[in-house]
Amino acid sequence: MAKITKEAALLYHSQGKPGKIEVVPTKPYSTQTDLSLAYSPGVAEPCLEIEKNPQDAYKYTAKGNLVAVISNGTAVLGLGNIGALSGKPVMEGKGLLFKIYAGIDVFDIEVDEKDPDKFIEAVKAIAPTFGGINLEDIKAPECFEIERRLKEELDIPVMHDDQHGTAIISSAGLVNALQVAGKNIADVKIVVNGAGASAVSCTKLYVSLGARLENIVMLDSKGVISKARTDLNEQKRYFATDRTDIHTLEEAIKGADVFLGLSKGNVLNQDMVRSMAPMPIVFALANPTPEISYEDAMAARPDVLMATGRSDYPNQINNVIGFPYIFRGALDTHAKAINEEMKIAAVHAIANLAKQPVPDVVNAAYHVNNFSFGPEYFIPKPVDPRLITEVSCAVAKAAMESGVARIEIEDWDAYRVHLRELMGYESELTRQLHDTARRNPQRVVFAEGGHPNMLKAAVEAKSEGICHPILLGNDEVIAKMAQQLDLSLEGIEIVNLRHPNELERRERYARILTEKRAREGFTYEEANDKMFERNYFGMMMVETGDADAFITGIYTKYSNTIKVAKEVIGIQPGFKHFGTMHILNSKKGTFFLADTLINRHPDTETLTDIAKLADKTVRFFNHIPVMAMLSYSNFGADTSGSPVKVHEAINSMQKEFPDLAIDGEMQVNFALNRELRDAKYPFTRLKGKDVNTLVFPNLSSANIGYKLLQAMDPDTEFIGPIQMGLNKPIHFTDFESSVRDIVNITAVAVIDAIVEKKKKGNQ
Repeated sequence: MAKITKEAALLYHSQGKPGKIEVVPTKPYSTQTDLSLAYSPGVAEPCLEIEKNPQDAYKYTAKGNLVAVISNGTAVLGLGNIGALSGKPVMEGKGLLFKIYAGIDVFDIEVDEKDPDKFIEAVKAIAPTFGGINLEDIKAPECFEIERRLKEELDIPVMHDDQHGTAIISSAGLVNALQVAGKNIADVKIVVNGAGASAVSCTKLYVSLGARLENIVMLDSKGVISKARTDLNEQKRYFATDRTDIHTLEEAIKGADVFLGLSKGNVLNQDMVRSMAPMPIVFALANPTPEISYEDAMAARPDVLMATGRSDYPNQINNVIGFPYIFRGALDTHAKAINEEMKIAAVHAIANLAKQPVPDVVNAAYHVNNFSFGPEYFIPKPVDPRLITEVSCAVAKAAMESGVARIEIEDWDAYRVHLRELMGYESELTRQLHDTARRNPQRVVFAEGGHPNMLKAAVEAKSEGICHPILLGNDEVIAKMAQQLDLSLEGIEIVNLRHPNELERRERYARILTEKRAREGFTYEEANDKMFERNYFGMMMVETGDADAFITGIYTKYSNTIKVAKEVIGIQPGFKHFGTMHILNSKKGTFFLADTLINRHPDTETLTDIAKLADKTVRFFNHIPVMAMLSYSNFGADTSGSPVKVHEAINSMQKEFPDLAIDGEMQVNFALNRELRDAKYPFTRLKGKDVNTLVFPNLSSANIGYKLLQAMDPDTEFIGPIQMGLNKPIHFTDFESSVRDIVNITAVAVIDAIVEKKKKGNQ
């Protein structure tokens, strides 16, 4: 974890627009009609509907996706009672986490009131605004009473995350650590150092999961909490022990199986850890300095199962693994509360997730080859995209089963899809591609089988049922890499094209290619040499029917790939060129961009071919193309240079396809702004239409354009490059594409192969 300086922290919070969150409109507001609907007089209608049925507030307002993060600033982080206003940066930060991890909107509310009764009344008074309330940074013991009363007196979910967030995540970690250690929660001896809100809530949840009170020893700043003490509040008395032989942490921890620290740094030493039972579990959660450092604990006991609150060590107990998704499930069922059943459901969902194979995006975020369940990974990582579905669904089900849900979720598969789309993990288009490919998986050759991303993508595509992968490469190297990455190669064919066993196939491919290109100077000897190159060999597999589709490009030069594709596969009849397209899925809709990879300096004929291919490809993806051919000038304004080529291509296209919505040449702002275009150029064939297909004047502008958009908005999904115009399904990846990008291209290649077979069947 990078060292955070005071200057860097202050700059982060102050630069640009101060703070970390803002309110943005979700409805149109550009016209007078829009404004009349948004406010007076149109807004009166939903007001009257809500008056008749208060539950309609979930239908007509943001209530169902709005959480209040509320604090009085009496226990801010480790800073203590610094006041409501001073705690505002923390509350804004909590709002940011709600939004980025679960798509939940937040108003942070700082209440300058320490009296519990008055604080409760203030929160109750504003509660109708919200679908849920997250209490934050309120000191003990007042926080217990505040939460208890608000839960009793309000009909929306209320949770004090300092208590229950840590409790849920540490409980999930404890469940799994006990499994790794081979121990039973009912039998283990637990020592808890700290008796604040988090410690009390954690330990109570451990009891709910099966830990026995007689096996628990809790300590506060004065030592062991025993029944002999007279200074205990209600929460501490619940955990008071009968034992009179222990008074200090050193005495309490001897023979203990579990240590939970929610106190202060460096209170647990190596000798104490050595005195614990075999395979001790140490959760040192004080932040930023844990009760014992990871290094000291491991040095003292190599068999220790360790968790901290820090991201730079294994097994981070991080509340963000829980609270966004707990509220997500509660909001989506319009729950009246967050109850014990929902918390325990979250515990088991989080624990079970750590036992599943880890997505590549998680491994990549932490720069490791693979995480696998065991001593160094028994808690999921905060960046795991599966948390939104696994935890939210578990919590929503528990809300329904425990009777606090106001609405029922009936289609859980659809709900999971909704959650993935909400967070941008999956678009409707991507899901359709994968679902279509799964219905008829094809044999797909992956050219660079020895590249980690290509190998991972092939394994993932196989596990998702998208294709039957064939990896090109050295089988021993691929097997070794798969072992290092903890990947199963079961059901995946590996072809070592240089192996003597492939001699007969190489010679057969060489003869076929020679016959096909004999009048273009090909000799058998030359063709035979080329069969030692993966692109020639792999494309010949598709050409001869030994495979159905081919993926290449992750570290191959495009110039070589283009040449091979033309020689082996050839361009579709009626065209002299082929190209590629990228699909852009954004909040403004789906856009198709061409040509992003192949044609460097297209002339009029090439641009015409690209436009025709783009038309076919957009229709392939079940969209009606509305096409703008781009330039730096509009409709013949510049009579020299590259705009002329585009202008001539447009003339050709409009004559040949009188019903096609295509026009240009035009600047991109006119292409994408219908009102601006229609007002300035009412004659355009695109009048009244929203453009969804952009044809660029050359490769530089196309490639720079989509990569600029990709870099500026990492939340926008790009699929591509998608090949247009070759005779068979040969598809390319971008240089060093991610695993998910390759899987998406694989789905496209499979669908391409399916369509190709249908065409042949109809001929």
